[in-house]
Order: sequence, then structure tokens, then C-alpha cells
Amino acid sequence: MDLVAALRSFLRVAHTKSFSAVAAEKGVTQPAVSRQLSALEEHLGTRLVQRSTQAVTLTDEGKALLEPARELVEAADALLDSAKHRRGKPVGLVRIAVSVPLGLYLATYVTKLLEQHPELSVELVLRDRYGNLQEDGLDAEVRVGERSDSSLISRRVGSTSQWTVASPDYLKKVGVPAHPQDLEAHNCIVHHKEGSDDVWWFTSPNSAEPREEMAVNVHGRFSANNAAAVHKAACAGQGIACLSHLIVQDDVRSGTLVRVLQDFQPRRYPIYIDYPARNIPPRVKVVIDFLHQYAKDDPLFRP
Repeated sequence: MDLVAALRSFLRVAHTKSFSAVAAEKGVTQPAVSRQLSALEEHLGTRLVQRSTQAVTLTDEGKALLEPARELVEAADALLDSAKHRRGKPVGLVRIAVSVPLGLYLATYVTKLLEQHPELSVELVLRDRYGNLQEDGLDAEVRVGERSDSSLISRRVGSTSQWTVASPDYLKKVGVPAHPQDLEAHNCIVHHKEGSDDVWWFTSPNSAEPREEMAVNVHGRFSANNAAAVHKAACAGQGIACLSHLIVQDDVRSGTLVRVLQDFQPRRYPIYIDYPARNIPPRVKVVIDFLHQYAKDDPLFRP
């Protein structure tokens, strides 16, 4: 039995005092409405209406049910209206995990997305280490590197682009490296994430495809597990850092930082957006599409 439909019919019978009038409204037969009310009475274990040839009247139990039935039907209608309103529209909160550089940069650009979709909310979870989407209550995560969880859906959006930078004061005191191997004699600021973070990989500018890579063991007196902290230390003249172009490009333009080893490209890694299901709700899809377009519009993200 459809309880909401039965309660809806009960309320109409209580209002019209007629089974036939309700049957006409619904486009069904009078016995069909009567059977529906009888099924409701059996379900509740009590008689709700008194039937006679002259009129239909409510029992005391029927009168007591009127207000709860009306509240339940109104709540069901509100739920249906909400579902119809949300269907196909980006409505609600999206929680997405991103790296610190990307998160700091997106914070200024997400305004455009929110203006386009006034019923959408976005929470950026900034972190340099990956977690579990479902355990962390996330809708999606931007991940760098090869896929590690086959249960997730991954959408490739581009590749990382890192710049090797240092402050003018540091370079004036210590000198400018001409080759990646020169970094072994420099104070390098290591960003601890996962794996061998004290090994930096560079591509030789003169090598043919596939590009030849060289590994350099770097070290320094300061390191951090947060890209923003590494960035601050580089601006303060602590040493040479290798960071996303997103977090350092404004400082390079202003002269606060200087790019070094520009002929040697740091290793690039694929960027994916991971999410747990193919049938994602519109609110999540619109954010994923926004991030994909954002990366597409930045030539430094292109593979």
C-alpha cells in the first residue's frame, strides 16, 4: 500500500464527505477509493470513517488522524518538490580536496562558478597528502600521479608544471646554478609529501623523445610538509625551491623570486580528478567540469 497516497485520499474524503467526489477528482471508480481507505484502516488497525448511504463521517480516530496525516502529506510534497528542483541543477554543497597551491589559487577563481550557480556551495579541503574520499566525507579529490585506487573514477585534466625558484638575495650570495647537478651544493628547501622528496628529477633540454631524465639528490637546512611554507621560506631567501607555477608565478613577475635552470624542466606528473561513482549528482559534475576547463585554459597544465 502507498501510505502517502492513501492518506491523501483520506484527507480528501474527510474534506468532501464523499467517496464519489474523490473518485471523480482522481479519475477512478468509487469502489477503488473505498478499497484504498479500507486498506489504510487495516494498516492502522482502526476504523477512520463511518459509511452510510446519506454521508461519510469521521470516527474519533479519524478526526485524531487529520493533523498528523496533513503534516505527513505536506512533508512528502515538500520532499518531492525539493527533488524535482534539484534534478538536473547544481544545488547543495560540494567538498573537494586539492593541493595547497591549487587551493590557494582556486580560492580567487571559484567566485565565477558560484555566480553562475547561486544554489551551489563549494568547500575546498587543502592538503598535501591524500586520504580516503568516503571516510573523509569528500565528493572528489584532485590527485597528482598515477592512479592508486581502481574503485574510483578518474578524469585526467592535465599535467603538473613546476618551476625551480629562489630569491634574488639568495642567488646573489650563493650563485646561480647552471645545471641540475649544481643543486647538490645549494641549500634546497624540500617539500615533504610522499616518497623520495629529497630527489628532484629534471629533463635534459637536448634529449630526444622519450626525454632523458636526471635525478639530483638535494638537501638543505629547512624543509616542510606544506607547499605554502616552502614558498614563504623561498621568498625569505632560505634557499632554492621547486614548486607549482601556480604558487610562484606572481612572485616571479614581481621579482620577489627568480626562475633558475629554465632549460631543465622538472618532472611532470599527470593530474586527475577522482570521484567515487559514475552517476554523480549535478552539483559535483559542475565543479569537476569547472576544474577541467580551468586546467584546459592554462597552457602550463597541458601535457
